[in-house]
Amino acid sequence: MPFQPVTQEKLSTSVTRQIEKLILQGVLRPGERLPSERELADRLNVSRPSLRESIQDLSERGLLTSRAGAGVYVADVLGSAFSKALIQLFAAHDEAVFDYLSFRRDMEGLAAERAARLGSDTDLAVIGAVFDRMEAAHAKRDPSDEAALDAEFHLSIIEASHNVIMLHMMRSMYQLLREGVFYNRQIMFRQKTTRATLLDQHRAINDALQARDPEGARQAVVDHLSYVETCLADNRKADAHEAVARQRLEHVGRK
Repeated sequence: MPFQPVTQEKLSTSVTRQIEKLILQGVLRPGERLPSERELADRLNVSRPSLRESIQDLSERGLLTSRAGAGVYVADVLGSAFSKALIQLFAAHDEAVFDYLSFRRDMEGLAAERAARLGSDTDLAVIGAVFDRMEAAHAKRDPSDEAALDAEFHLSIIEASHNVIMLHMMRSMYQLLREGVFYNRQIMFRQKTTRATLLDQHRAINDALQARDPEGARQAVVDHLSYVETCLADNRKADAHEAVARQRLEHVGRK
């Protein structure tokens, strides 16, 4: 007969599975500090030895990391998604920048469509709250906060799509964007007209999501990233033209 005896799962295994799931679902994020051992054991209603056994197992598998005197943190599981050689290759070629934007347009358009259909009311409330913070940051002269919230807004949509593979893949891609591997987002937000247009585009995305309009949400994301692509192409042309103009000026000055 194809039956096996039912065995009771160890407490440490149950703890491990719960922490694994929180990391997989993106609730616990890379670099996030776990509560103290005492607090976490109380929350999980397990003994501290059982908790230690679970943390040791997760640490050995590279999901958690301990810092002397500072506690236990979620490991930077995204850091190894791309090799250093590949990251340098991305940074050295414009082709990678536009392929990156094309990839984002496809993936994030799908994520927005899924979020409009599958996201819970709480998911959409999170997206709306991030957009409200973007609007508040838009009033500031320094665009740094608004640029940072741009990434948070897009990632909140991906989280609301409830596809864990897409979530971790896109978090890795956004980490490279934050590091300036593909392009400098701050430059776009420093231009007043462009900055206002970007906010309007994010508003259109948010409005479609809150209305639970899958096609509208997807199209709003496509329109937004197409605009970003156009702006980047124009900036590169302007830089190339400026380089030629400087050569001409230098040549004229020698005569």
